[in-house]
Amino acid sequence: MNVYAERRDEVARRIGAAVAIVPAARHALRNSDAEYDYRQNSDFHYLTGFGEPEAVLLIAPSHPAERDVLFVRPRDRLKEIWTGKRAGVEGAVAEYGMHAAYPIDELPQRLADYLSGVSTVYYGLGTDEEMDRTVFAAAREARRRARRGGTSPTSFVEPGTVLHELRLRKSPEELALMRRAAAASLAGHEAGMRATRPGLYEHELEAIIEYGYRRAGALAVAYPSIVAGGGNATILHYNTNRDVLRDGDLVLVDSGAEVELYASDVTRTWPVSGRFTAEQRAIYEIVLRAQFAAIDQVRPGRSFDAYHESAARVLAEGLIDIGLLAGSVDEARESGKLQEFYPHRTGHYLGLDVHDAGPYTDAGGNYRTLEPGVVLTVEPGLYVQPDLDVPERWKGIGVRIEDDIVCTEGDPENLTAAIPKSIEELEAIVGSEAAASAR
Repeated sequence: MNVYAERRDEVARRIGAAVAIVPAARHALRNSDAEYDYRQNSDFHYLTGFGEPEAVLLIAPSHPAERDVLFVRPRDRLKEIWTGKRAGVEGAVAEYGMHAAYPIDELPQRLADYLSGVSTVYYGLGTDEEMDRTVFAAAREARRRARRGGTSPTSFVEPGTVLHELRLRKSPEELALMRRAAAASLAGHEAGMRATRPGLYEHELEAIIEYGYRRAGALAVAYPSIVAGGGNATILHYNTNRDVLRDGDLVLVDSGAEVELYASDVTRTWPVSGRFTAEQRAIYEIVLRAQFAAIDQVRPGRSFDAYHESAARVLAEGLIDIGLLAGSVDEARESGKLQEFYPHRTGHYLGLDVHDAGPYTDAGGNYRTLEPGVVLTVEPGLYVQPDLDVPERWKGIGVRIEDDIVCTEGDPENLTAAIPKSIEELEAIVGSEAAASAR
């Protein structure tokens, strides 16, 4: 728990005399009385490591004795028989290092005590209406008490302005978890590559890949897996995963494992039959060159935009070389023609969230520069939509290649480099399981 305590220490230092309120995630119903699998709020987890719902963290640096306070579900033998063990009030202090803990039902009565004497509250409004009402009621009570003398809340500040700056730079402990997620993703992707064959359904391939994650120790996926065969690969966020994989098509797999809430985010594209056609190979080689060029830009002091710019130029050059774009690279970009083939950016921050916390621009709207410890995805792609005015042999080809890259003091570190992506590697592994069983 020392890591979480250190993070709370830093938040306390940054907010000064204010109070921060960070709620846990709520359970969400899937249908009727069946709930979705519970996943803790990333900010709450970052500061507590506490995995239960119905909890709220308070950080009150000016409080004389109770700076870190956790409101939790109390121990309840009958409920624990049905839904599992609880840490309870005692466990919140003994196991999670809090200065104080109280039953969650006492939050409405106690919160005004912590807000009295405080002018600024770090709390994210608009996410949870019930919690908003509780916080507003406590602020009103604190203002009522202040009429007799004292200070009460006059402003609410989004806690991400402090917290997300901390989350942006990954600690060695966080990077260790992300390497484990990457290793699980390797196991799943390789299992999927080996099992791929014409006639397999997308959802069957999805199941093979995700089973590989779990066998490697990852108990969850970081996001719903995309397994897109043929023309489905030109749909950027396709995740229906119900079509059949056909001989001669590519399959684009965008899927990553999650380990202790830390995400990996990987995309590989490979031929269903195990061999690229000439057109598929040409598109794939362009995307791979663009990715290598972009990864090389993930260095301290480079603009966050630099790696996108590098990838976009290589993609434009490649499309011009094979005749799918005309004119110069600058003309292709300025006219918007490249965007018809490449409509998204080259990556995003990665961590506890797949699109992780942290601003991409500064107060002036300029792209920030990269720093050691920042982890981001590098994921260029090309998508030849069926309605584009290009020769028929190119239509329906979709390729994306994505890796997870750490900005270091020196060269970029590719967390997912071991997952096959060269044409030679892919043609050697894809379908190898099916081929072996046929012998």
